[in-house]
Amino acid sequence: MPEKNEAAGAAEAAGADATGAEAAEAAGAVTGPASAQAAAEPEIRVLDAHALRGLAHPLRMRLLSALRQGGPATASQLAAKLGESSGATSYHLRQLAAHGFVEDAPEHGKGRERWWKAAHDGTAFDEALIFEDDPATRAAADVFLSEITKVHAQELTTWLGTAHSWTPQWRGASDLSDFTLRLTAEQSRELVNRLHELINSYRDLPHAPDAEGVETVRFHTHAFPRRSAE
Repeated sequence: MPEKNEAAGAAEAAGADATGAEAAEAAGAVTGPASAQAAAEPEIRVLDAHALRGLAHPLRMRLLSALRQGGPATASQLAAKLGESSGATSYHLRQLAAHGFVEDAPEHGKGRERWWKAAHDGTAFDEALIFEDDPATRAAADVFLSEITKVHAQELTTWLGTAHSWTPQWRGASDLSDFTLRLTAEQSRELVNRLHELINSYRDLPHAPDAEGVETVRFHTHAFPRRSAE
């Protein structure tokens, strides 16, 4: 994997990047300025307090992520994939549907079992929800963000545990880096938005679904201020 260093602008670690499981995408999830996410090419659901309370459950976030990444599926298929009971997946899929996150996929239905698909490409979290007066909304925000951090950690752990099975080309194309910058809040927000725009510009590259050498690649972005004493 390519080595990186802070003198070169930065990375304080060299390494590998991961794919994965949504939680974020916990659910295709995007945190940060909601206005910037809504303008992106993918169809993004901006969370309000009601929608957040409907989504902020670990299994619901995993179900939504699985549908966004893997395409339409039944409750039984999702149960097998996630190691849950079909009764639990069926119940939480109905709750997701009630809040507009998933919908029927009748074009895939064969037989009596119901097929589901994600209603949007991603989710945008408005940081203002953290400061809501309603304790239930603030608690839901904590659950939502905590689940995203867990999923990102799980995805990275999975990548590191399986990296040996990938080609040298893919290992060299992965990344696990961090950077320390001195910025204002406005500059940090600008940088985050530019990173999102660059990543989204790669969504519509002209690859056939079964094109040789093309894989699903996960990118995580984390940005936060840190006081010098921390």
